[in-house]
Amino acid sequence: MEQTHINTEALDMVMEGLMSRYKERVPAVGQIFAAMLAEGIIGGTHEIENDHIAFRTLGIEHLGVRSLEKIFLHYGYQKRSHYYFEGKKLDAWWYSPPRESDPRIFISELRVSELSKESQRIIQYYTNLIKTDPVDALDLDDAQAVDSFLHSPLWQTPTIDDYNYLLAESEYAAWVIFNRYYLNHFTISLHHLPEGYNTVAAFNDFLEAHGIRLNTAGGKIKTSPDGGLIQSATVAQMIEADFAWDEKRFIAGSYVEFAERKALPEYAHLDKTVLKRRHRRDGFEAANADKIFESTYTTQIIDDL
Repeated sequence: MEQTHINTEALDMVMEGLMSRYKERVPAVGQIFAAMLAEGIIGGTHEIENDHIAFRTLGIEHLGVRSLEKIFLHYGYQKRSHYYFEGKKLDAWWYSPPRESDPRIFISELRVSELSKESQRIIQYYTNLIKTDPVDALDLDDAQAVDSFLHSPLWQTPTIDDYNYLLAESEYAAWVIFNRYYLNHFTISLHHLPEGYNTVAAFNDFLEAHGIRLNTAGGKIKTSPDGGLIQSATVAQMIEADFAWDEKRFIAGSYVEFAERKALPEYAHLDKTVLKRRHRRDGFEAANADKIFESTYTTQIIDDL
């Protein structure tokens, strides 16, 4: 469907707001950027390409993907492939951007109806006050309003007991019930970096040399069956969270992902200096994403579990 006008200025402001708050909540971002600058991998952070960003949602009425995606469809994103994660009870879609300079978007949602009755009851307790789609009330051309919405709670702060109950059944559910629409991760595109750093294997070595812990679920390197998409991710950093009744608990925050996209076979002959995004493997890979979800899981965050 052709877009007659795309408010790229609003999109830029929304993306800037997402990334600025994300960097504040994920100290590893600054640590990685500083190490890249110190080693001369980049001359400035503006040289880093954001491969994609990701959000987590609850698949319930008035929320979930069908709500959140309206923001990005308005800004010219196009909905692409669907992915199903049976074991984690998740659906997800990815969205291609209006410009090559914009990141892809990956939005997942939890199949709440497939959880236990008690987990459903807990989630409904917090979300039942949402009677209409909150995105419908937004002026999507008002970037400040959208930015505020993406960083404002849609329901009251959960109790530690409710969080812990959800955590035992679905760590994804626990993450969303506390974090809402906070950015789950952003992704550094590696194939544009200098030789010695432009593969996941090499960049993982660089990260670990600087004390960055990596997600080991399914191995530190996750590779699509066609070999075209190679990914890795850090382990989510723990944040001290303020729960209801003034209680505090350390929980999983957000993390950083890394992606290497190979040239498609028909463009493999091209010099890397002329390769554009359209020449490289696009989209995502369910098996890779399944393991990357676990960057916020207790088994990854806490040693020796």
